[in-house]
Amino acid sequence: MVFRRIISLLAFCTAAMLGFAAAGCGFFSSSDHDQRERDEKTRDAVAKATEQVKPILQEAGKDLKDVAKVAAEQAHAAVAGAKEGWERGGQKALDLNSATETELIALPGITRRQARRIIAARPYRDKHELVSRGILKEDDYSKISDAVTAK
Repeated sequence: MVFRRIISLLAFCTAAMLGFAAAGCGFFSSSDHDQRERDEKTRDAVAKATEQVKPILQEAGKDLKDVAKVAAEQAHAAVAGAKEGWERGGQKALDLNSATETELIALPGITRRQARRIIAARPYRDKHELVSRGILKEDDYSKISDAVTAK
């Protein structure tokens, strides 16, 4: 609706300017004085048309700003929803403090030996302690970091 209003106003202004310009293009032989008079009338008419359209265009600009703000908020909410849905669709994070050896071995790249070392070093306050305590190397940890937690 706002866009239609803007387009129709711009079309009106363009038509007015072209009409005034065509009227003063020199199709009739006239003196310089007549030409200046037509030019002045054209300027005045276009200035008046612009003056009349200006508040409407300003209001349309405000409407567009409001619409853009709502669209940005909705996009942000959609991204948050997509993230939440992605996380819901996956498996629940495995708690390092209560996971069994079998569950730990099921994690990508974790061997039986590493699983036993993880269990032996419990409890964990933070999942990154697997690296800081020397139980896993950073490369191995990065493979499982999204799949584990320390509760």
